[in-house]
Amino acid sequence: MTATVRDLGPYLALVLVGFLPNEIWRVLGIVIARGLDEGSELLVWVRAVATAVLAGIIAQLVLSPPGALATVALVVRVTAVIIGFVAFLIARRSVFIGVLAGESALVLGALIWP
Repeated sequence: MTATVRDLGPYLALVLVGFLPNEIWRVLGIVIARGLDEGSELLVWVRAVATAVLAGIIAQLVLSPPGALATVALVVRVTAVIIGFVAFLIARRSVFIGVLAGESALVLGALIWP
């Protein structure tokens, strides 16, 4: 085996084990979802559960942070979440703007707050 092929081995494994199994389910979901009504009770429930899970993960990260995030003061973490949410609403529900504003507030707050 040449050095180039040997160097690509971990990337090939990542694609075969990490990417392809997930991508199959995504494509299958897209194919199945084409016939569903977006306003159906089932999809409203699925969206509500997904939102609740995401809110729980964010709350856990803010209130019981792992690693380096634990060194940032609680008031800074909570303020960053609030700023990100307000920016999300002001920017007409733009997730990108909300995340960018929240992350910027977190980094700036961590640098300024003692």
